[in-house]
Amino acid sequence: MTPRHRVKYVLVCEDQQHEVFVCRFLKRMGLVTNHHQVRIEKSPRGVGAGDQFVRDTYVTELDAGRRIHVDRTLLVVVDGDRHGVEKRLRQLNEACKQRGVEARSSGEQVAIFVPTWNIETWIAYLSGNSVDEGLRDYPKLARPRDCQPCVNELAEMCGRQELREPAPASLRAACREYDDRFG
Repeated sequence: MTPRHRVKYVLVCEDQQHEVFVCRFLKRMGLVTNHHQVRIEKSPRGVGAGDQFVRDTYVTELDAGRRIHVDRTLLVVVDGDRHGVEKRLRQLNEACKQRGVEARSSGEQVAIFVPTWNIETWIAYLSGNSVDEGLRDYPKLARPRDCQPCVNELAEMCGRQELREPAPASLRAACREYDDRFG
């Protein structure tokens, strides 16, 4: 494998919509040039809860990355569901504690994004709709790849370092996380 195909990111996520959204965003922001630079760890369909898969895989990948000292970034996407951002972050830290793995530190190449209720909330917002993270689920796209215009809109907002108001709190948190880790 040539250096240009080296894995730069490990994405741990719940579903295909997360995968497509994040991979398109990484490409749009110029962080990757091809799909070989991202290794995907996605919850298998119909096998348990996606958020549990993410917690378990996050701890495994966090620990493995520390042991083998590779230069790559761990990206984690887990829906907030009814829990929200802060509780999901606490759950990830607790999962580390239960397995005897130190929680991520501020200097590590680990970024965690928690769309609340789910990624469809962000997609609805990026499509120009007003959203309420506490009250409802937004419809899924017919095809995950249909999120491209929304990813483009998010990339434009990132370029301006400004979200359209009123922005979902979980997307604001994701933007802070992105700036802290990549900015």
